[in-house]
Amino acid sequence: MERSELLENLTEDIASYVMHGEFPEDELAAELKHDELDERFRDYGLLMDLHFILKPEVVNFVEELPQRIRSIKTQTKNKSKTQRGSVNGKINWSSTIQKRYAENPGDRSLFVTEKRTEHYDIDENIVLKKLLLVIYYTLQEAREYIEEDYTWVNERWRKNRDLIEEMERIFEKDVHVKRIRNPEEYEPTDRMLNNAENSRQRIYQRSAELLEDRKKIFEGDEDAIKEMLQETAITPDDEETLLELFVLFRFISTIEDMEDEGFSLNTIESGSQKVASLASDEKEIAVYHDSSTDIQNISFKFDPENDVDGREYSRPEKVEIKSNRIIEDYFDKDTVSTTGRPDVILVEVVDKQGGEREYFITEVKNSTNEKTIRRGIKETLEYLAFLRDENGFIYDKENLGGEKSGLLVVQDFEDGDKGTDLRDQDRSISIIEASKLEDNIEELINKKISV
Repeated sequence: MERSELLENLTEDIASYVMHGEFPEDELAAELKHDELDERFRDYGLLMDLHFILKPEVVNFVEELPQRIRSIKTQTKNKSKTQRGSVNGKINWSSTIQKRYAENPGDRSLFVTEKRTEHYDIDENIVLKKLLLVIYYTLQEAREYIEEDYTWVNERWRKNRDLIEEMERIFEKDVHVKRIRNPEEYEPTDRMLNNAENSRQRIYQRSAELLEDRKKIFEGDEDAIKEMLQETAITPDDEETLLELFVLFRFISTIEDMEDEGFSLNTIESGSQKVASLASDEKEIAVYHDSSTDIQNISFKFDPENDVDGREYSRPEKVEIKSNRIIEDYFDKDTVSTTGRPDVILVEVVDKQGGEREYFITEVKNSTNEKTIRRGIKETLEYLAFLRDENGFIYDKENLGGEKSGLLVVQDFEDGDKGTDLRDQDRSISIIEASKLEDNIEELINKKISV
């Protein structure tokens, strides 16, 4: 599958699942962020704001800010105050006479004064302050990356280091900006944005337009997501990640289609181990991804000293055991072998029959190279062989999960006619090209669900 096709699918999947709470946002952020970015950018909101401030339109806004900030609007209000003796402000004689007459006609020390005050907290300024807050705090989080020579950083941020300092100076020290209160959580409201958009001043118009752009990103507007993935910082570094996400969402999509069969798709909370969950009266199906939290009580480990079924060790096993002991003594650490985590795991739980579980494991290789596919086959079989819970290995070494317990997804072959058709594959794992996955995945999953 071409990169453009993968991006098109990913755009639709984000809009369909992530924005409706059916896929955890932070799980997506962990996949989308560049490898150079640290763990802070696994936060979906922060990653989206990084994308936002790298937009050329935002850079333009900051470049024009020093000149336009001078035209900031205020409102003046007359504040009335009753005073006795000393007078501070302009005396309102009409109000003073009325006040004296009402309270004490002979009291000549009583005055009503008015003082004009400048008021900054108008709708347009709340919109401006919100935009400045987003830019300022995202720059604080990402400054070390923006100042480096990463290809995904907007050149104008990188080349004009003074621009960041100017933005910081305005936000921290400009007397007008400091007098604008910080927006409430729910602000700016639609009314505030509308007033800013209709302002005659460009600084307010652009502030509203840019915040509307940001809102579209967070609400899952497909055009905004497509632009985000195709043109800005957070596009995955490699097509392997795009293909993994494509496969992951095909699992979720297929599971969702099973709702008509008595299953219901559950909303996934942030921080959950699952990236998708489906439940019926009898069974629960959960999808886990390699960057999600480790699955409770499930691992992929092999300990040659304890996992040889009582037989005598082979020479390679003896070498590995002895080397492990030396390493443990020297480095003071455990050396139990652990395979890598598979890209997708489908977990099935049969609640009404004692909680027995079946597993379907998928590995993804963005390649048609025979050597890479060979490695993928070996890795998928290793996942099945070393899959274990607190009681030991899940599957015995003879069948490794039975018929079609694993899946290897590979890139499309150019001739479109490589390898054995899926329905003719009668082994522990199946191999399929990415473009054929959607038409066959339901059959693969149903084999496990019906067990």
